[in-house]
Amino acid sequence: MTGVPASAAGGPSARRAAGAAAGGLSASGRTLAREARGTAPGASGDGPARRAAHGPGGAPAHGDETAPATAPQDGLDTEDGTRPARGAKVVAAAVNQASVWNIANLLTMLRLLLVPAFVMLMLADSGYDPAWRSFAWAAFAIAMITDLFDGHLARTYDLVTDFGKIADPIADKAIMGAALICLSSLGDLPWWVTGIILGRELGITLLRFLVIRYGVIPASRGGKLKTLTQGIAVGMYVLALTGWLATLRWWVMAAAVVLTVATGLDYVKQAIVLRRQGIADRKAALEETEA
Repeated sequence: MTGVPASAAGGPSARRAAGAAAGGLSASGRTLAREARGTAPGASGDGPARRAAHGPGGAPAHGDETAPATAPQDGLDTEDGTRPARGAKVVAAAVNQASVWNIANLLTMLRLLLVPAFVMLMLADSGYDPAWRSFAWAAFAIAMITDLFDGHLARTYDLVTDFGKIADPIADKAIMGAALICLSSLGDLPWWVTGIILGRELGITLLRFLVIRYGVIPASRGGKLKTLTQGIAVGMYVLALTGWLATLRWWVMAAAVVLTVATGLDYVKQAIVLRRQGIADRKAALEETEA
């Protein structure tokens, strides 16, 4: 039997050399024969050369032959398709929950809280005290201003959440509806004006849900102008104005009603076109699939 030094037969340096050299410096003829057949020395057939080429468990080696053959615990997908660790899902869920408490959603929550406060201030002392009406106007103005900022912040800083998508339109319609109903109940605004504005808002909201399977109706510039005009008109009615300012607010409200009707009809037209296009696309896709 040929004498082989201990460091060459079983030492760590020899194992590394055997795996890296691919038939290099071994002094044993038996080792050379095995390397010629593509196997590495070792009783189990899983010697240093195999471990160096494939790594533990058949995975590519990264310079550490003793690394465990377990999936990474950092939650990332591995090269062999193993699923992420459960801890990653828990962490992601916690992040999503925490993201609800952002500045945009906080402004939306503030607007929701201002609705009952506005109603109490508006109806205080029978609803005709100029001081209480001024406080009610302040609450209404804050609500309308936050409406302008929360959506902008959510889009600019990527703060859009499911809560915001639902709560923001509810808050908008709640404060406007509360103001219109209070004004009509006090006799300051005709009920037909309140009916047109609220009917349009509820109708367009329902229309969006009906055609959402085909797409989303985008907000138009006319719709934004309508919202601004409504806010100014309602705010002027909330204040106890007299003289030419009282006449001016009537004209502003008239403009708001016209914009309300015009933009409502435009949304109906967009919904019809969107539905027809969606049906045509589905039909074309079905015919292509059958072909």
